[in-house]
Amino acid sequence: MKELDPFILLAVFQEMLGPWLWILLAVVILGLLAFAVLLVREKGLDSRRWVRSTGLGVIGGALALVLMAKVSSSGFTDAAGPVDWLLIALVFGAGLVGSTILVYTVTGWWVARRRPASTATAH
Repeated sequence: MKELDPFILLAVFQEMLGPWLWILLAVVILGLLAFAVLLVREKGLDSRRWVRSTGLGVIGGALALVLMAKVSSSGFTDAAGPVDWLLIALVFGAGLVGSTILVYTVTGWWVARRRPASTATAH
């Protein structure tokens, strides 16, 4: 394979994840949109919420590794070369960042929903 074709990657991910691919893509797109709207609404990041979300993001990174092991035909003991370990690190990083943003967004909207609109202020 001399060139990277996005449709081939889509077919591979569809084969590996099945219908979960579309669910994950919807969560990513809706989560990023909700995160952007929350940032605009709050006029910045809440550092306390971000630190807590990052702590939970580590769990999300570990769950991403578990998902990778479930959908691939190999396990972590099959990782031999540096590219394998780089891929494992990238999967963990993607799970960490994705779940951090998702937890931050969900807790931000949860707090905003519980707080009256007149007392909503940026932190």
